[in-house]
Amino acid sequence: MSKILAFFAITLTVFSTDVLHGLPNTSQFRNHHGFQAGPQFTEKYFTQTLDHFNFNSMGNGTFSQRYLITDQYWKKGYGPVFFYTGNEGNIWEFALNSGFITELAAQQKALVIFAEHRYYGKSLPFGKDSFNIPQVSLLTVEQALADYAVMITELKRQLAAADCPVIVFGGSYGGMLSVYMRLKYPNIVAGALAASAPILSTAGLGDSKQFFRDVTSDFENVAVECRDAVRGAFHQLRELAERADYSGIQSGFALCKPPSSAQDIHQLNGLLRNAFTLMAMLDYPYSTHFMGNMPANPVKVACETMLRGSDLVANLRDTAGIVYNSTGVLTCFDLYSLYLECADPTGCGLGFDSLAWDYQACTEIDLCYESNNVTDMFPPMAFTEKDRELYCSKRWGVVPRPDWLKIQFWGDALSTASNIIFSNGDLDPWANGGVRKSLSSSLVAINISGGAHHLDLRGSNDADPVSVINARKKEAELIAQWVKMERSRLRKSL
Repeated sequence: MSKILAFFAITLTVFSTDVLHGLPNTSQFRNHHGFQAGPQFTEKYFTQTLDHFNFNSMGNGTFSQRYLITDQYWKKGYGPVFFYTGNEGNIWEFALNSGFITELAAQQKALVIFAEHRYYGKSLPFGKDSFNIPQVSLLTVEQALADYAVMITELKRQLAAADCPVIVFGGSYGGMLSVYMRLKYPNIVAGALAASAPILSTAGLGDSKQFFRDVTSDFENVAVECRDAVRGAFHQLRELAERADYSGIQSGFALCKPPSSAQDIHQLNGLLRNAFTLMAMLDYPYSTHFMGNMPANPVKVACETMLRGSDLVANLRDTAGIVYNSTGVLTCFDLYSLYLECADPTGCGLGFDSLAWDYQACTEIDLCYESNNVTDMFPPMAFTEKDRELYCSKRWGVVPRPDWLKIQFWGDALSTASNIIFSNGDLDPWANGGVRKSLSSSLVAINISGGAHHLDLRGSNDADPVSVINARKKEAELIAQWVKMERSRLRKSL
């Protein structure tokens, strides 16, 4: 899930608190005709309660939670509040890749706020000690939701926006948080757009083979031969490993050091599998700078690379290079610095953010996905609940709660909820872990043909498929209806 984290950080010049930022020339503001002006965000910090569920003031302090805000489009005191429920990374990363929200704000005269999740980016409650035990224990979904509820309430008070309806937005884990905000704080949040939110699979509902099967399908749909070439390349890697031909593996995959153990081969398999995961998720029809630099239609580019010659190992190496060496500056691949194995088999990213996501995957977020080389094209790599329990106990001293999201946030028993959009693209391997069918007139599933991971949250682009244009139009209509309904309700309550 934390593929949303940048593998190669986007370089941003971030100034001090309250300085206005024009968004850099990132893909959501670029179309085939050139660059468009982006909104001006102000970076601020909110004094947030450390532990919302501890009423003993002794030892319960505060921390500085970062958020970005723009009132550039807002009809002050009347227009809605569009609030992005920040997920597992630097909040600028999401603001720079969610242009639909500001486009919609311009249409509906909304205030826009992007809130950073506690323990990510610069919102570290204990600074560099945030990932020590027990300090990390305050990293929970429930605390993050309470952060957002408190922040929304207080900022509305400060901005004289008490009667302004709030709509929450989020992608992937952030989309899960948007769903949970609507479920837990319907008094604060009038509706939610949850893009690519795998609320079912992360609650342990569904098939553990689904994710990597769907990654494989993306490449298979470009060409069956592509799938077969990938499977064949991994087979050759296994044969080299069985012969302990470590020098052959080093030269074939351009590794900085020769592998020397079964663990090194396991790490290499994980690194290679993760490259395909990222390309499947980010299979946008235009180049992006989200989680590094990705070409347009990366799955197609990967398949062209896998099929360009008979040396399958070299082809696999170069295909992984689309992700790990997009700039071409690396002369070799360092197995343990480019990819970290963790409690999320789809990847935790790098740096402090990877520690935070690993902890969450060890507590509430259930990501027991496996590849098996039968329903998918990858080496058999199991990650069972028992594997998770053993890893998490050793790494963080915690025992995961596999059923907790079902208990706390309803699992698949959502029929009594309301005003939530579940959007998913059929190219996204996370899609089938979410809600694909509408549950009621106000629990609406929007399926986007040709759409990758939360494509609908990205800004308009000339290369957009008609499906995402129509999806955004439907989302805009529903959100306008919810705002109108909430405004009417608020008037009646006065």
